[in-house]
Amino acid sequence: MGVVTGLVLYLIIWVVTFMAALPIRIQTQDEAGDIVPGTHAGSPQEHHLKKKALIATAVAVVVWGIVATIILTGAITIADIDVFNRMGRP
Repeated sequence: MGVVTGLVLYLIIWVVTFMAALPIRIQTQDEAGDIVPGTHAGSPQEHHLKKKALIATAVAVVVWGIVATIILTGAITIADIDVFNRMGRP
């Protein structure tokens, strides 16, 4: 795995974890009872994007480390997940 491949893999893992973290612990304006005029009642009261980005970064580093280790050591290869045996066995 090259440097660019590793960075792209990390970026994809980070985006997925960030998107998964976005809806966690959201309180809407309707739930808070303070709806700002001109906004939807389902809009978040506080979004906490910085905190969620930091959490996504920490989780992505751990997940990337595990995935990179599996790829670099060859513990799981493409042939291992070839369900239809299209690649043949060595």
